Amino acid sequence: MEDAEIIKLYFARDEKAIQETEHKYGRLCFRIAHNILYNIEDSEECVNDTYLGAWNTIPPKNPKNFMAFLCKITRNLSLKRMDYHMAQKRTPELLASFDELEAVLPDRRIEARVRDEEIGAAISRFLKTESADSRNVFLRKYWFCDSIQTISNTYGFREEKVKSMLYRTRNRLKDSLEKEGIAL
Repeated sequence: MEDAEIIKLYFARDEKAIQETEHKYGRLCFRIAHNILYNIEDSEECVNDTYLGAWNTIPPKNPKNFMAFLCKITRNLSLKRMDYHMAQKRTPELLASFDELEAVLPDRRIEARVRDEEIGAAISRFLKTESADSRNVFLRKYWFCDSIQTISNTYGFREEKVKSMLYRTRNRLKDSLEKEGIAL
């Protein structure tokens, strides 16, 4: 079923919308949650909460990109769950990904005037200038939280090449943010 048809089901408050969403995007949402949480039960719960979030948000929202809309909900719910569990256990792979980006993104204490939306828009503009491979690898690592090995297998690159691409892309992002006046 096409995304527009699924969204129409949400607007009609037809519970089949959730079934169709699960059928089309359930595996993707689970993978995002599991890449962050490394726990099957928590991941399944976040995916179910994603469906509830979509149900409660549509209407009035009418997402232009339904897949991205669902991925964002899943990712945010998973990160909140990770924060909750952070005192009990840490996920080194994910924390390492966030540490890599920490060196590129502005420090809130230094640059309080820059809003998250402005930073997000600047990152989006930057990614549009990148090659498809660089952009995809960057998004797989920092948005979908895929491991280096998974990215390597997906795109047929050696792991060292993926690491190098991420390093260079982060450096170009840092330069781009500085040129836009977003201090680090």
